Amino acid sequence: MNHNWISENEDVFYTKQSITTVSKEEVVILKKSASKSKRKQSRLCTHLSIKDDIHEMLIVLSKGEYIRPHKHLNKTVSYHIIEGELKVILFDEGGNVLKLINMTEYGAGGICYYRLSESLYYTVVPITDMVVFHETTRGPFSRSDYCFPPWAPPEGDGSCPLFLENLSTLLKNI
Repeated sequence: MNHNWISENEDVFYTKQSITTVSKEEVVILKKSASKSKRKQSRLCTHLSIKDDIHEMLIVLSKGEYIRPHKHLNKTVSYHIIEGELKVILFDEGGNVLKLINMTEYGAGGICYYRLSESLYYTVVPITDMVVFHETTRGPFSRSDYCFPPWAPPEGDGSCPLFLENLSTLLKNI
């Protein structure tokens, strides 16, 4: 692993540098890490601590990976696609789809940047085999700032594949 990173666990890394740069080489390392991870994802946190005021992460997600719908309480979140394609799905309180945002890397002719400034439930669905994106949100990190809806199964639950399948069917009709 890159000598400038500290491994938090098998798929989360932190930079040790106050000046962090990322090139194609580091993106390749993150993609390899995601392909070996049980969760089929990886992230490089470029903030130095969970206590930092601003959290920036380079995230790699693999196609078919389930990210439980959630909302951030009193936080803004933004994504900038670096490589691949991703769907952002926004839901109302009852689990009905409010908006679908098809995102793609800059230059591919679609939406490459997204920012959510209100507390809405959302999830992301990778469309390409792997998607690489930059996420920014306000810190410090606290699990209590996340809210999960009762209508979406927790990650690892046996019903996750069915939830994703039903969501995919619903999205085809939007």
